[in-house]
Amino acid sequence: MSFGIEAASYYVPSLYLEIKDLAEERGIDPAKLEKGLGLHKMGFPDVHEDAATFAAEALLKLINDYQIHPKDISRIYLGTESALDAAKPTASYVMQMVEKVLEKELGARCFKNCDVVDMTFACVGAVDALHNSLDFVRVNPDKKAIVIASDYAKYELASSGEYTQGGGAVALLISSQPDLLEIENHWGVATESVFDFFKPRRHYKKEELISSPESFPDKIEIFTDEPVFDGQYSNQCYQDRIREAYQHYKEVSGKDKPYEAWKYLIFHLPYAFHGKRVFTEIYSLENGLSYETPDEQKTVAKSENYLQFINNKIEKTQRASSEIGNMYTASVFMALLSVLQTSFNENEELAGEEIGFLGYGSGSKSKVFAGKISGNWKDVVSKWNLFENLKNRTAINFETYEKLHRKQLDQSVNQNYKGFGLQSIELFNPVLKGARYYAHQK
Repeated sequence: MSFGIEAASYYVPSLYLEIKDLAEERGIDPAKLEKGLGLHKMGFPDVHEDAATFAAEALLKLINDYQIHPKDISRIYLGTESALDAAKPTASYVMQMVEKVLEKELGARCFKNCDVVDMTFACVGAVDALHNSLDFVRVNPDKKAIVIASDYAKYELASSGEYTQGGGAVALLISSQPDLLEIENHWGVATESVFDFFKPRRHYKKEELISSPESFPDKIEIFTDEPVFDGQYSNQCYQDRIREAYQHYKEVSGKDKPYEAWKYLIFHLPYAFHGKRVFTEIYSLENGLSYETPDEQKTVAKSENYLQFINNKIEKTQRASSEIGNMYTASVFMALLSVLQTSFNENEELAGEEIGFLGYGSGSKSKVFAGKISGNWKDVVSKWNLFENLKNRTAINFETYEKLHRKQLDQSVNQNYKGFGLQSIELFNPVLKGARYYAHQK
């Protein structure tokens, strides 16, 4: 019996900022971001959107597109690092939102007997949710699970991470009928506790708040979405962990040079070109190439063989990331959707092909695994229309972007938006203070 992904869906915010507009405002050569990092557009949430609404949109689309009945779902596991609460899982908000939409047809609380939880380990949290859910369906082959990856990558204005912002969600149906992707049960894992990127509890003295109000946004949050990070160090941690996890994968799978058998390589992409940049070390080690000095590293990266390797096995996976930006936990799965949608559009036959995944989460952990594309993959992909939907988003100008970032707007930018949105936050009732209430607009 085989196990894996039966169906998949996604949600990307309806607003975006052109990367060239951000570059020009920040005094950066647009070519550095567009040609150097592969960035073209940055998906951005509207006033009413957050990680919970992203996830709810992806979940409802998955249910509607593939005719899934909630009673057939035993668990919904959400991978996110954009949680809305330190105790109540964001997945519970997601479940409730979708239940309300389905209530007229299915009655109240159609997910009443469904297990929901959040899983957090920076950008690898949804891979953890996938790993856990696959173990569940292997033990319970008559049951199904849904994994959702949902996040909003937000950085300080004018910081070095600002141009890698983005957001959205991907939802996966996990079962013993893997119509999209059969996933083998070999997992390479590498973990080390580091501080390359994290979101700590912040502390401010009263004098700091009073003496420098200009350094704080209009609304001061005790918890902030913006991380503490060291970009170069994080890149090195990413490279170290995937090398270690790849080596572990070779050990547990018994495969020699597994990447050669992979039709495509799927990476976590904090920016579109990141995967092809960090894989040069593994490529060098597998091919006996020297990689000790910066000059040797550049020689490998610019070699004809490596450039051809990128074109054959990585380029298609990057295309959606270029249009959306960093989706944190969802980025590795969006890379999967990107290559499958591209191959579908180009009428490429992939059934039986093996693809490899190299996931990474800061803090830090990598998981490497592989899957085989199923014979019914085109039936699943035919419902996505990924790149057509990305073309139909609404562009915002730089002034609107900064106001959204600072939370200075009360009304949604996209007045024609239909779907889930944050309706209110309780501010006064002492036993409900901070409770978030959502609604679905038709």
